Amino acid sequence: MRNDAIPSIFSFNKVTSATAIQRRERAINRTAKRQLFVDITSTDTESQTDSSVSDGISKALPAIQEESEEVPEIMEEIIVESETVNEEEIVKDNSIKKVSLSCASTQKDYQFYTHESFRNDDYGILYYTGLENYKKFLYVFSTLCPEAHHIKYRYSNVINLSVHDQFLLALMKIRKNKDDYELSRFFGVSDVSVSNIFVTWINFMYQMWSLLEIWPSRELVDFFMPEGFRNYYPSTRVIVDCTEVPINKPKNPAAQQAVFSYYKNRCTGKFEVGATPSGLLCHCSSGYGGSSSDRQIVERSGLLNKCEQSDSIMADRGFEVQDLFAPVGVTVNIPTFLRGKSQLPGVTLLQDRKLSSKRVHIERLIGLLKTYEILQTPMNGFYVPICSKIFFVCFMLCNFREGIVSKKA
Repeated sequence: MRNDAIPSIFSFNKVTSATAIQRRERAINRTAKRQLFVDITSTDTESQTDSSVSDGISKALPAIQEESEEVPEIMEEIIVESETVNEEEIVKDNSIKKVSLSCASTQKDYQFYTHESFRNDDYGILYYTGLENYKKFLYVFSTLCPEAHHIKYRYSNVINLSVHDQFLLALMKIRKNKDDYELSRFFGVSDVSVSNIFVTWINFMYQMWSLLEIWPSRELVDFFMPEGFRNYYPSTRVIVDCTEVPINKPKNPAAQQAVFSYYKNRCTGKFEVGATPSGLLCHCSSGYGGSSSDRQIVERSGLLNKCEQSDSIMADRGFEVQDLFAPVGVTVNIPTFLRGKSQLPGVTLLQDRKLSSKRVHIERLIGLLKTYEILQTPMNGFYVPICSKIFFVCFMLCNFREGIVSKKA
């Protein structure tokens, strides 16, 4: 070996495999066959054309002779371009992806959806936002004004979209849980701008609506109480239940243990929801890991401080919290446990059925809450830190809907 030689062969150098060489040869053969087919079809068409227009050739011969000098040059250019494209398809597959991305980026100068396009489309506004009509959409937006026109975005200001369209984009993301790329095509912005708008508006709506006092007074609860509650459970202040929202499995083993729910057999975030007998969602806790029990959430949610003496709470069997509310004079109505008995007495069974027929309204309200599809699919790690805010925004949007509990419930 010479003294001035430089080593160029190493064990970690990439060597073209036999499979890659064969794949390249097959691609070249396909290109040659395709070109041969094009030549055959072109000669067939030329022969048919020559037989049909033989009479007109003599008349157009001078013009053809003048243009015939330019034809070989044009054909050479086409052949060269086709050869370069074929080589790029065989060797550089990544370049095609880059070209497609550049073409997609150039198509972001249009906008499919605006809030004005739903002015006379009540079904469309219900489908994409969950609100009944366009007037309700404007009413919900008015609850955020005038601060909505002075939002400080998370990353940078959004200039391309109006404030109404940004609000519509955030509601569409909550309601249908569409990808950022799909929303970027709908509104003519980049997918980074979609994420920026959504996160900013979730924080903004949470800050604004959390200032509202949604816990009603005892007089207000009694005034709107349905007949069924007034006849059998007149002291009911709130109906409570817990619900779970799926999230993606975290990488940390300790976090996996905290958020894994044995009831759902997956990683979830758990929330406590409370509603008045008339169907007003009036209590929402923060998000907890799926492994948390109902008792732990009740202790930390602040529900004990909201209830007054002589009030009663309606709940499911899992809420064994009578000892927590007894010192403040609050009763907890839950179905009766068997406690070693083989069968419940007939009177007790009828009472439990009547109680369950009233408690089922909180299940219906939670079902209305789950119509927002962002709460149905597993939340990725980017949205888990704001999971409580997303749930609260969906919680408040349900209160803007028409009541689903009958006055005779």
